[in-house]
Amino acid sequence: MPSVKQLQTVLVVDDDKSIVDLMRDFLENDGFHVESAHDTSQALTLMQQILVDCIILDIMMPGQTGFDLCRQIRTTSDVPILFLSARDDDVNKIRGLGLGADDYIVKTASPAEVVARVRAVLRRFGVQQGSRVMSLNYGRLVLDLTAREVRVNGQEISFTPREYELLHLFAEHPRQVFTYEHLLETFWSGVGDKHTVRVHISRIREKIEGDPNNPQYIVNVWGIGYRFEGIPT
Repeated sequence: MPSVKQLQTVLVVDDDKSIVDLMRDFLENDGFHVESAHDTSQALTLMQQILVDCIILDIMMPGQTGFDLCRQIRTTSDVPILFLSARDDDVNKIRGLGLGADDYIVKTASPAEVVARVRAVLRRFGVQQGSRVMSLNYGRLVLDLTAREVRVNGQEISFTPREYELLHLFAEHPRQVFTYEHLLETFWSGVGDKHTVRVHISRIREKIEGDPNNPQYIVNVWGIGYRFEGIPT
């Protein structure tokens, strides 16, 4: 059996001990090591002491919320974050993804779904058993999250900070549809229009697509926005 250091570590942050215990049972039964925290302060302290591969984060907690903690974590770390909520609420989902979360789990989810969601974000981030490789690999397109570099066919391509963040968001969430409104709110604080988004997407396509007029990665969802197509390798 692998030692604790060889197991992937999931940090569950929730003030409800019964939820923490339930998540621990789900994940440990599937071969993960689980650490827990009951508030944001305890979570931040743990993250300074141990290497965490993934975080399951409750939204509503006493004091600082899960949204507050996510915002703090994203200033220093790209560790995968899955929000945990009692409500299947589109507004909370959109806000959480906008803050940099990678997925959203409802507390009524089955054990199989919880484990599948965790494994899915770990695959997207290239986190392997016993090691962390902070990259998103889609064959000819690779994002090095540690160095904030983008390579196409092995060649590093220059991106502006905003272009990189846009591509990062899409590549983290394959098949997730992002509306024009959501992208404007997230990256331009709601200032601008659809043309603003289209110009930036066009620039990204020029850099990553073999044929920008027939995109294979960032595709249009007509009248709504865009989604990322690709299979992690």
